[in-house]
Amino acid sequence: MNDTSDPHFEVAVIGAGPGGIAAAVKLRQAGIDDFVVLERADEVGGSWHENHYPGLGVDIPALAYQYSFARNAGWSRMFPLGAEVKRYHVEVAHRFGVHERVRFGARVDREEWDEDGGCWRLHLADGDVVTARFLISAVGAFVRPKEDVGIPGARSFKGVVQRPSSWDHDYDLTGQRVGIIGTGASAVQIIPAIAPRVGHLTVFQRTPVWTLPKPDFPIPAAAQRILRIPGVQPAVHGSALVVIDLALRAVVGLPGGVMHPLMDRFDAACQALYRRYLARVVTDPRTRQRLTPNFGVLAKRPTMSNSYLQAYNRDNVDLITEPIEKITRTGVRTTGGTLHGFDALVLATGYEVFSDPETYRPGTILGRNGFDLAKFYSEEGLQAYQSVSVPGLPNRWTLVGPYSWTGSGWHAFVEMTADHAVRAITETRRRGAAVCEIRKDAADAYHRTIYRRGASLRYYLAELNAHVPTYYRNSQGDTTYVRPSGFFEARRGNRRFPLDDYRYETRTPTQNRQYS
Repeated sequence: MNDTSDPHFEVAVIGAGPGGIAAAVKLRQAGIDDFVVLERADEVGGSWHENHYPGLGVDIPALAYQYSFARNAGWSRMFPLGAEVKRYHVEVAHRFGVHERVRFGARVDREEWDEDGGCWRLHLADGDVVTARFLISAVGAFVRPKEDVGIPGARSFKGVVQRPSSWDHDYDLTGQRVGIIGTGASAVQIIPAIAPRVGHLTVFQRTPVWTLPKPDFPIPAAAQRILRIPGVQPAVHGSALVVIDLALRAVVGLPGGVMHPLMDRFDAACQALYRRYLARVVTDPRTRQRLTPNFGVLAKRPTMSNSYLQAYNRDNVDLITEPIEKITRTGVRTTGGTLHGFDALVLATGYEVFSDPETYRPGTILGRNGFDLAKFYSEEGLQAYQSVSVPGLPNRWTLVGPYSWTGSGWHAFVEMTADHAVRAITETRRRGAAVCEIRKDAADAYHRTIYRRGASLRYYLAELNAHVPTYYRNSQGDTTYVRPSGFFEARRGNRRFPLDDYRYETRTPTQNRQYS
């Protein structure tokens, strides 16, 4: 039975990033006001609050990186910087009455279904327990920074260690010898931001990254006035979604015999064009060769920057591709025996991602009859009905789950998954039920369809580009990051799923279950 001292809510939302804010707004719009948002940090915004490294900014246009219910005509740039994006999320949270519902400093370490109580018991890091009838997990795509960077001696460095997720701005990099490990999305922004002021910058690269020109510019006041006209922003964003939708539908809809050769030719053509682009922007032929990817443009997250590649033309920037042997007290030793000494070391080594089974720790998400989500994902592979619900986890939905990304901005797809959760909660309440759980037969049928339709994505990521490390392909060789359907099909699926795909139980803790 529940400890009556535990704070109890009808709905608990884990995370106050873009997804958690969306879920909270949708709950309020549905007339569900008894909820709490549990946030581990001290402010809303998720990654946009926790990350504040030099050069931070969005890599998709602002018009595609905002809520449909809170469109902003006042963006200062086509690709805003991180501080502006964070302010947007904080303002939205205040405007829609979400901020007042957030419990800050509340890190959820374990989610446990209480069968007798018909609710979720959320065990916090500080020892408190919060109970809720319904649970929405909005922890996002990049769940936590990798604690283990996979390099011997990582904790032995005695200089200053910087991470994108915990940047110390009090440390002055001016004139310092700085090393940075990693060339992913964060590093692509950090490197050109700090290169002009450090004494020397050494970049350690395992895999080159595709870096395309970024069409970034200040948005003129006249354009902002146009964007304030009702219907303009939805039309512009909608037209972009149509293009994305058609492209993804072609990839998953055309037969493999047609699509696979097209993918081969597409990659070859893109690589040829990129080599020409590199020849224009990188002066040193040896550095240019090291920066040339030997994989497709969509096999690993591509980046956008007008200054990353150009940073390697600076006299104080070196690119090292020799593998790292270990990190020492004073620097980084590569396999050839060279010791690179540093005053500061930036570990831009990535995050644990929602699409990898290893991200889910055993014993942290526990459902009915001993169901452990980590064990299920490890043994059966990542899967969830419409990306949000899993049999064995009643009254629970996740906003960024297996096969969820549809090529759109994050806000568009967390809105649709939040709509799914709120629709299921609303139907459960309408029926006077205590519990709803996705039916196993419905979840299995959905997964069979999604897996079958993902054949071409698996070919592209697990065969054609199997040699490149990428979080688009997980450790099980599956492509659970991307949903193999068009955007609009995904939105319809989450907003109009058959309500009877769920099983509803009307019972009290002391009554037998009755199913509908």
